[in-house]
Amino acid sequence: MKTVSDYFGSLVFDDRVMKSKLSSKVYQSLKKTIDEGAQLDLSVANAVADAMKEWAVENGATHYTHWFQPLTGITAEKHDSFISPSPDGRVIMDFSGKELIKGEPDASSFPSGGLRATFEARGYTAWDPTSYAFIKGKTLCIPTAFCSYGGEALDKKTPLLRSMEALNKQALRILKLFGTDAKYVRTSVGPEQEYFLVLKELYEKRKDLIYTGRTLFGAKPPKGQEMDDHYFGVIKPRVEAYMTELNEELWKLGILAKTQHNEVAPAQHELAPIYTTTNIATDHNQLTMEIMQKVAARHGLVCLLHEKPFAGVNGSGKHNNWSMATDAGVNLLSPGETPYENAQFLLFLCAVIKAVDDYQDLLRISVATAGNDHRLGANEAPPAVVSIFLGDELNAVLEAIETDTPYMGAEKTQMKLGVDVLPKFNRDTTDRNRTSPFAFTGNKFEFRMLGSSNSIACTNIMLNSAVAESLKIYADRLEKEEDFETALHEMIKKTIKDHKRIIFNGNGYDDEWIKEATEKRGLMNLRTTPDAIPHLLDKKNVDMLTSHKVFSEAELKSRCEITLENYCKTVVIEANTMSQIAKREILPAIEEYAAFVAQSANSKKALDASIPCIYETEAVKKLSVLEGQIYERTAELDKVIVKVTDAADVVEESYLIRDELLTKMSELRVACDEAEVTTAEKFWPFPTYGELLFGVR
Repeated sequence: MKTVSDYFGSLVFDDRVMKSKLSSKVYQSLKKTIDEGAQLDLSVANAVADAMKEWAVENGATHYTHWFQPLTGITAEKHDSFISPSPDGRVIMDFSGKELIKGEPDASSFPSGGLRATFEARGYTAWDPTSYAFIKGKTLCIPTAFCSYGGEALDKKTPLLRSMEALNKQALRILKLFGTDAKYVRTSVGPEQEYFLVLKELYEKRKDLIYTGRTLFGAKPPKGQEMDDHYFGVIKPRVEAYMTELNEELWKLGILAKTQHNEVAPAQHELAPIYTTTNIATDHNQLTMEIMQKVAARHGLVCLLHEKPFAGVNGSGKHNNWSMATDAGVNLLSPGETPYENAQFLLFLCAVIKAVDDYQDLLRISVATAGNDHRLGANEAPPAVVSIFLGDELNAVLEAIETDTPYMGAEKTQMKLGVDVLPKFNRDTTDRNRTSPFAFTGNKFEFRMLGSSNSIACTNIMLNSAVAESLKIYADRLEKEEDFETALHEMIKKTIKDHKRIIFNGNGYDDEWIKEATEKRGLMNLRTTPDAIPHLLDKKNVDMLTSHKVFSEAELKSRCEITLENYCKTVVIEANTMSQIAKREILPAIEEYAAFVAQSANSKKALDASIPCIYETEAVKKLSVLEGQIYERTAELDKVIVKVTDAADVVEESYLIRDELLTKMSELRVACDEAEVTTAEKFWPFPTYGELLFGVR
C-alpha cells in the first residue's frame, strides 16, 4: 500500500524530477533562472522541454497546454498533442523548447478592458519556470503568463510576478542596511479555503444555483447555525470520503493540503494548506478550487464556492496568510531574539502598517466582487472598513516607542532600538480577532476579506506593491543617513504616529467602530464594489503601481472596466434568473396550491355549509396577496433590468445596480420567501434551505 510520501508530487515536474531527468549543467542553469531570474537560454529550454515531454508521456500524458489565468477569474487552457508526423507515415512524440517557452492562443474572447480592439485576436503565453509543470488527466500543464500582442498583461500572474519582484528589490535594500546579504526576498501565502457541499440531485433542481452559484430565494429553516454544533464537529461519512479523495488528488499535484474541518454553517467546510511562495500558492489555489468541484461530482455532491450561497448563515471566505522571508528562510515578520532582529522586524512591521493605511482602498478593491458584497460585515466576515489587529502586547510595544516611555512587559525596558533590549514577546499571547480584516498572527498577517471564489493573485498584487512602496520610502531616506540607528528609531516612531489610526483591536462588527473609523479616524468605508472600484484610478494608486512597474496606466484602466463589467453582468444574470424563477416556478406553484386549498374548502362547504374552513379561507387570502405582490415586484424588477442594460456606460450601470436593482431583487425575495413558508411543501417547486443545508449524510 502506497503512503502519502510515496505519491506526493507524483504528477509534478518538480525539483526531484528535474535532477533525475536533466544534466547537471542544464539543471544548474534552470535553477539559476528560477532562483535569481537569470535569462533562460534556448538550448536549456530545449533540454528541459525534451525531459518534460519524456516524463509526461511516461505518466500517460498525450497533450500539453499552456495553463494561464486570464481576467475571467478562472484558469484557461488550450490542448495540443505531442504527436508530429514521421517520414514512415507514423507519428513521433515531440515537444520543443520554443513550444515550452511560448504559446499563441486565440485571445479574442478574453476580457481586455479596451487594451485591444475586438478584431485583434492574438495573445501570447510565456512559461513561468518558477511554478512547476504538472499533469492533469492526460495533459501536461505548463503554468504561464498571458499577454497581448502589444505586451500588455491580460492575466493575473504577470502583475503578481511583477509585484513580487518590486517587493524583493526594495526589501533587499532594507536588509543591506542591516548588514544582511540576502539573495532574494519572497512573499509566502497560505490561503485557507471555505466551501459548501450540497447534494447534486438537489442542486440540479435549483435554477438559481445552476445559473448564479447562490440561492436567490430561500426561507430560513427552523435550524441554522444557532447551536454551533457543526463547527469542528464529526465529519459525516460522505463528506469524509470526499475529503479523502480530494486530499489524494491535491497531494499528487504537490499541493500541501494540511487541515480539513467542518465550518460554522451547516454543509460548510474548510481546507487549509501549508503556506508556500505566493505565485505557486496562487496556482495551487486555482487548482484546488477546480479539483474540489471535480471530486465533488464523483461523490454525487456539488461544491459551492460562492461567497454567500445561503442567506442568514455564514458566507465563505478565503483567508490570505501572508509573510516575507529571505532565501535563507528568515521570516521578516518574526520578532526574533536580539535587539538587531527586533529593530529589523519592527521596520518591516511598520512598512506593512503604513502600506495598509496608505492603500486601504487598493486592498478593498482587490476583494471587490458582487458575491463578496453580500458577505462582508457579518457572520464571521470582516467589515468593508480595512483595519489592522496587532494584539495587546505588540500594540503596547508600539505605544512605548511612539511615546518614548518604558515598555511595561516582562521587564521595564527603554525603547531605543538597537541599544537597549527590546524584550521578545511570545506569539499568540492575545486572543484572535475574527472580525479584523487584517490581523497579525505571530509571524504573518491574515487578510480575511477575500471571498471564497476570489483569485488570491489580486490581493497579493496590491499587498506586495503597497509594502514595496513603504520599503522604498524607508530605504530612500535611510541610505542617506549617517546615523542609521537614530534615523531608524525616528522613522519607526513617525510611522506609528502617522498611521496608528489603522490599528484597531476591538470588535469590527460594532456600529460604533464603523462610525469612529469613518468620522474620527478618516478611514474609508467602501461598502460595495461600485463604491470601491473607481478608486483604482486615483492618482496616488496609479502613481504607485506604475512606478514599481506592476501595472501600466492602460492596464489599470482595463482592470477597472473589466471588474465593473463583471460585477454588472453577474448581478444582471441574477436579476434575470430571479424574474424567470418567479414567473415560471413560484407564481404557478402558489396558484396551484391556492386552487387546491380553495377546492378543499368548496368540497367541505358542499358537504356541510356550516364548516368554518378558517384555515383554507385565510390561506387563500394570504396566498392571493403574496401572489399579487410577487407579480408586481417581478414586473418592477424587469423594468429596472431594462433601465440598467440601457445605461450609458459601465459606471452608470453599476450605480443603478447598487441603488435600484438590488433593492428590487431584495423586495421580490421577501415576498417569495414568505410564500414558501405559506405553501405546502409538496407544492413548492424546488428544494428548500433545510433540504440543501442538511441533506448530506
